Amino acid sequence: METKALYRVSEAMRLLSMSRTVIYEQLRSGRLRSVHQGRARLIPASAITDYVALLERESLGRAA
Repeated sequence: METKALYRVSEAMRLLSMSRTVIYEQLRSGRLRSVHQGRARLIPASAITDYVALLERESLGRAA
């Protein structure tokens, strides 16, 4: 898969295996970051990486 700097919400949905509703909930809560380019909401690749790391940390915290 091609690595991009910015992903549209639909691409982030596929990468994270999450619904549009869940993606927007995570954006609203601040757990997933995004930027705007004109009217488009784009999610930086670094934000996706950070979000996955957050989920992993939370998962480890529950397992302990």
